Amino acid sequence: MTASPTLSRVDLGALTAAVAETAERYDRSGAFPTDGLAAVHRAGVFQAVLGERFGGDQVDALERLRILQAIGRGDPSVALIVANTVATHVAQIDRDVWPAHLYEKVVAETAERPVSINTARAEPELGAPARGGLPATTVRRTADGWAVTGRKAYVTASTGLDYHLVWAKTDDPEPRVGHLIVRGDAPGITIIPTWDHLGLRASSTHDVVYDGVEAPEDHFLEIPFTGVYRDPAAQASALGLTHAALYVGVARAAQDFFTRFAHDRVPAGLGRPIATTDRIQTVAGEIEAQLVQAETLLYGVTEKAVAGDPEAVARVPLAKVLIVRSAIAAVEAAVAALGNPALSRTNPLERHLRDVFSARVHPPQEDQALLTAGRRVLGV
Repeated sequence: MTASPTLSRVDLGALTAAVAETAERYDRSGAFPTDGLAAVHRAGVFQAVLGERFGGDQVDALERLRILQAIGRGDPSVALIVANTVATHVAQIDRDVWPAHLYEKVVAETAERPVSINTARAEPELGAPARGGLPATTVRRTADGWAVTGRKAYVTASTGLDYHLVWAKTDDPEPRVGHLIVRGDAPGITIIPTWDHLGLRASSTHDVVYDGVEAPEDHFLEIPFTGVYRDPAAQASALGLTHAALYVGVARAAQDFFTRFAHDRVPAGLGRPIATTDRIQTVAGEIEAQLVQAETLLYGVTEKAVAGDPEAVARVPLAKVLIVRSAIAAVEAAVAALGNPALSRTNPLERHLRDVFSARVHPPQEDQALLTAGRRVLGV
């Protein structure tokens, strides 16, 4: 496959380093990672992922994964916010999902600053929409368009979102379902600070309450009914393996620390760096093996799926499961080998361990992926 023309424009190593500078500070404070997103914007990432017809570079799927892996290697909270935003830009390339005038405004804003976009999907009662069901959140018609009311859970980037895509049903006798695009500063939006998780602490994944938040008529993006309402944004995210990529970045960051520590640690009884011992070298090999496996699946399956290989498309959910397992195993191997220093908050490895565990929550979740694969194999 031909290399993306923007590989020379987005310096992935410099991008990782710039984002990593503030990762620990935001992890400790739990604040919205403004500086990390600014670094991503300065690196030209948003220009790189915009479609050519909107003045962007329109990098291919593999390069998008490389970029997200590089950001995840620096700060996965920032990478998750960027990944969700990128999903909107990618969808707009092939078809005009957003109204043209509104998307033109987003593109103009993005040229000036890191504009964040995300779909508000999960609800306290419904759970993950990828498993099906109708949202309780409701949109009703007004004289000028729509008004949305409801509560969403796990809205990543909530405190810094510029645009919310609120998954909701209409109040018609036979409800229609879709996303209502609302500005993050619109009246009636309240952020409920519920995010106090083990990992991705700076992702600002709080609950959001919408109380009659208004938007124009053309801001409602309907989802056609196909027998069961499943959120296509969640499906698209899974098919792109974008979230898996950022956690491979986390595992690479853990490997970076393990390597530095192994060279710097010189026990008095040994008299030389532990990197020279067979045990540490074997662990280093195990970590690399897990990461080679993860990256081979990530990029290999994506390349074949994008090329239209139906077998590769069908294997994407299993690939996500296996990539996540490898990323977690790589970090755990580093932690187990280094002992107490690995779990000290003075070192970044304990943060990488906390962050990589979040990989499991993104769709498709492991049980669903295995169930689907099993039924396919058994023909039932």
